[in-house]
Amino acid sequence: MPEKKIAPYGAAAGGLDALKASLAALQSQQALGKGFITLRQANQPDGFDCPGCAWPDRNPHSSFEFCENGVKAVAAEATAFRVTREFFARHSVSELMQFDDYTLEKQGRLTEPMRYDAASDHYVPIGWPEAFDAIARQLQALASPDEAVFYTSGRTSNEAAFLYQLFIREFGTNNLPDCSNMCHEPSGAGMTPQIGVGKGTVTLDDFTRAEAIFIFGQNPGTNHPRMLAELRDAARRGCRIVVFNPLRERGLERFADPKHPLQLLGGETALATHYYQPRIGGDLAVVRGLIRMVLEAGGEDARFIAEHCSGFEAFRADVMSGSWDEIEAQGGLSRAQLAEAARIYLDSEATIVTWGMGITQHRHSVATIQMLVNLLLLRGNIGKPGAGACPVRGHSNVQGDRTMGINERPSEAFLDRLGQAFGFTPPRAPGHDVVAAIEAMRAGRAKVFFALGGNFAAAAPDTEQTRAALRRCELTVQVTTKLNRSHLVHGRQALILPCLGRTEVDLQASGPQGVTVEDSMSMVHLSRGMNPPASPHLLSEPAIVARLAQAVLPASRTPWLWLVEDYARIRDRIAEVVDGFQDFNRRLAAPGGFYLGNSARERRWQTEGGRARFMPHPLPTLPAADFRLMTVRSHDQYNTTVYGLDDRYRGVYGHRRVCFINRDDLARLGMQDGEWVDITSIWDDGERTVKRFLLVVHDIPQGCLASYFPETNPLVPLGALADIARTPASKSIPVRLSRSTDE
Repeated sequence: MPEKKIAPYGAAAGGLDALKASLAALQSQQALGKGFITLRQANQPDGFDCPGCAWPDRNPHSSFEFCENGVKAVAAEATAFRVTREFFARHSVSELMQFDDYTLEKQGRLTEPMRYDAASDHYVPIGWPEAFDAIARQLQALASPDEAVFYTSGRTSNEAAFLYQLFIREFGTNNLPDCSNMCHEPSGAGMTPQIGVGKGTVTLDDFTRAEAIFIFGQNPGTNHPRMLAELRDAARRGCRIVVFNPLRERGLERFADPKHPLQLLGGETALATHYYQPRIGGDLAVVRGLIRMVLEAGGEDARFIAEHCSGFEAFRADVMSGSWDEIEAQGGLSRAQLAEAARIYLDSEATIVTWGMGITQHRHSVATIQMLVNLLLLRGNIGKPGAGACPVRGHSNVQGDRTMGINERPSEAFLDRLGQAFGFTPPRAPGHDVVAAIEAMRAGRAKVFFALGGNFAAAAPDTEQTRAALRRCELTVQVTTKLNRSHLVHGRQALILPCLGRTEVDLQASGPQGVTVEDSMSMVHLSRGMNPPASPHLLSEPAIVARLAQAVLPASRTPWLWLVEDYARIRDRIAEVVDGFQDFNRRLAAPGGFYLGNSARERRWQTEGGRARFMPHPLPTLPAADFRLMTVRSHDQYNTTVYGLDDRYRGVYGHRRVCFINRDDLARLGMQDGEWVDITSIWDDGERTVKRFLLVVHDIPQGCLASYFPETNPLVPLGALADIARTPASKSIPVRLSRSTDE
């Protein structure tokens, strides 16, 4: 077992320790030689797209376009370990439920389709034809297509996602919840009515031109480490990097590039020129304060506002009302700190604002994002070089899946084109998002749950209710590469369908295939695997979708099996339906792929009224609480995938159940660093408790706590959602602490 200890970390992010951790990850998967060969093709024009984050690639590419967490993702996929039928014969599902997430991940790659046998409480082998027939029978027997829910993970390729949504809509429902519902839904919901697009407006080139980069609620050192190289280069040329984050994160303070020998020998770059720690939930107040400072200084770009914007006067009047005391109290920053940050913004002629899930997972996240965009509009920082909005997405194709139509509320225009291209009438009623899907399953209104990737049982909020909902289903189906918690929290019938990974050769009738992905900055490029499949029994995600559609919809006019013989055929159909993908196959030939374009970047405002809109928001009312807790990832984790039990940059080793706390709060509570506590959340519908968490002193504001998910997901009820976007409010949980009595 890994050593358990708390030991503050003094080095910069990256550096030699990142190389050591990368090597250890490959060794732990017995994939050292294979892993090195594989990584040389990571994020290369003729290689595969990293199955980790959605940070874009430099073009031209360097020889090493991967990071420590990318190595962990590749190692996990290229592992020598296998989960075979013999494994499932040895372990019942009840026994496997006692494994922690790290132990489940360690078991290796799944090798063949498996069916749950209730009599023995074991998974047993099933052939592919029998599996598809079983799913088809269950779906065809439903009283309504809306009794089925089809979830999607952000790793799904464009080709698989397009076929998947097509199949589901031909089946007759828009029940297409996806991982965006739990992360960046507020970014799209906030930006689209304001500037006409729900995606970021910057490219990597803008990071080379920005005079200031403002970072809100984001930890790139763990969540997308390749961003650190861009921040390092920006810092070195004098760009000011201004961070707003309750936690002090090493990956925002100092960075030593592990690919540069001189930095391995002790060189490092200071990143944040200014680091502010607002209270959890106080970001909207902070941004409102910055905007007011700009207005009081007369720093708005009057010409840009007159030519491109609407609603400015009403917005100005709203911001100038209210008191500074309220802004300081809620935001947790002093007026002097806000003035300092506002001066940097005023002095910059080109500013990028980036944000992550620290902004999106709050009840008032949409309002906060619209205020961030207001801040950009105030000085014309959208649609000029070196400036713009940059929501940084998670999984490597979560943005592309949305572009392909994975959306429970598709536009009428998209449905019109889809129906015309494929000769059917798509359903028009909105479908279920993640929370609505859980509620429908819990109520018995949804009876089949199908997941194309992901780990729904672990990722969703309100763990007890989510698990109860899945167990009420008649059938649950998981398409996956490795064992996870969702395979053990299943319906009356359950299937595990193992698929190819991103690093593996996808051989179809016309030869080896490539799939495409879209990164956080709207670049679309090809990904080709190069390793032999982990098992001869694996199918690709497009092939699984096509064969399922063929079984469920025998009268469909769509040539499902013909399309997957050559994925270029799928891309031709995408080009007929999806905006920006005209001449898709030809444009892919360009090194690094092609840019989809962005109307707001071009100052074409596809909004009501045809102008960018200033949208005022008052400060929210935050319920009183002893503490506010935010959920975070450890450094050995990517979303719900736990690669190890260490969190190096925060000085945690061998622990997952920890709670970061301010030292002064410990004294106020009469507790000690290293004491075990229970955490109880307080909501209108009652209390929820998770037990036995280790208190760890950290640099975090008083009244604020942080802890890992999914361990703290049980604290978030289904009803604690972002306004409009309905994202779980996992970054602002009202809680109290009590001494743990459990051993």
